[in-house]
Amino acid sequence: MLDEGVIKFVCNWEQGPPMGAEELATLIEWRDRMFTLDFIGTYPNGIGYGNISQKQTETSFVISGTQTGHLAHTSSSHYTVVDNWDIEQNSLHCIGPVKASSESLTHAALYEYSPEIQAIIHIHHSALWRTYQYVLPTTDATVPYGTPEMAHEMWRLMEASDLPQQKILIMAGHEDGIIAFGETLAEVGDRLHRLLPN
Repeated sequence: MLDEGVIKFVCNWEQGPPMGAEELATLIEWRDRMFTLDFIGTYPNGIGYGNISQKQTETSFVISGTQTGHLAHTSSSHYTVVDNWDIEQNSLHCIGPVKASSESLTHAALYEYSPEIQAIIHIHHSALWRTYQYVLPTTDATVPYGTPEMAHEMWRLMEASDLPQQKILIMAGHEDGIIAFGETLAEVGDRLHRLLPN
């Protein structure tokens, strides 16, 4: 069984109202675009995959909620704010109508690494994952998603590979998993789209 959709960190979720639809418009637009490309979706067993986030302040970001991959269209009720995290303690705090994605610690690690990173999209695509494994910067196959080890692996690749230039990586230990990041969602979405064959 695919190891998907399970939150592996301590998620301190504070239920709160959704953010305004206008404030989330760009995030929703790009997330739903990723769904139409099958970059975000649901496996036959019903487990959702893929997530998207955008930096909000120096110490917070907005991310899609856990298990929202099956939705063709999302609304503000499907996003939450991560406003505190501790990678070494394997925990984070989020506030909003849903719990944060199971990949939130990985997003947090990238945002923590560089202030230039303002947007992150995590997709699943079997063919691209196989094609670009060890062609693009690739995480160690023994490192599981959503853990402090994966956060450390992000930092290792930022230092030991050309990931800061490529801005896209393959998660060898997270089947089909690919992460891209950049300054805007448009830049990140375009980077992922360019991987597709013509």
